[in-house]
Amino acid sequence: MAHGIFRWLTGLMVLGCSLAACGQTVDVTAKVVVHETPLSGPAKKNSAISPVVVWLTPLQPQTKPAPQSAGQYRLLQKDKQFSPHLLVVPTGSNVEFPNEDPFFHNVFSLFNGKRFDLGLYESGTRRSVRFDREGPSYIFCNIHPEMGAVVLALSTPYYAISEKSGDVVIRGVPPGSYRLQVWSEQAKASSSNYPRIVQVSPSGKNLGEIGMEAVLSPMADHKNKFGEDYRPATDSPYLH
Repeated sequence: MAHGIFRWLTGLMVLGCSLAACGQTVDVTAKVVVHETPLSGPAKKNSAISPVVVWLTPLQPQTKPAPQSAGQYRLLQKDKQFSPHLLVVPTGSNVEFPNEDPFFHNVFSLFNGKRFDLGLYESGTRRSVRFDREGPSYIFCNIHPEMGAVVLALSTPYYAISEKSGDVVIRGVPPGSYRLQVWSEQAKASSSNYPRIVQVSPSGKNLGEIGMEAVLSPMADHKNKFGEDYRPATDSPYLH
């Protein structure tokens, strides 16, 4: 009798471990290394390499998909700058563009990604855009050429932005098969083997070194929304 109870309890423990394993998540790590290449012209104006975003898209349906953040997203316009410069959001998110400068802005994006033109709007007002297309959208102001930002829409919660050291840690990833992708404003993958398939084991995954090559930023010497060079600044108080 005692032996039977012991076997029954052991079976429950094994079942419990299996159930726990179903909800197990691990960390996926990598090291981004950006190799400098001969760059000329506008690239010299900004020699710093922008952060690299690394993400994993599940290849199979997950029994309990990780929740996508449903927070409030915004690109603030202040001091003739967008803040933050890089904003990562779930695909389908609405992003607000509040104008906190004492003059007009005209936010637009016509370079790949989500295309829109918010028109001219004054200080203290805001407009919003739904980013329903996965990938990067380059954001500009039609009045102030020095303003630029990127909204990166992702259809997966498993992503991380590289540290200054190049270290990347994607936390809370369930074991399984994933498509690995990388993106940076000022770098591209050195290998053509991206995107690529990776297997994440229950013990975690180290992706090793991700080699990138520096490239010219799409922000450099961009045109206005009409595809023309920006006009010289005027003396109007509404545009400064």
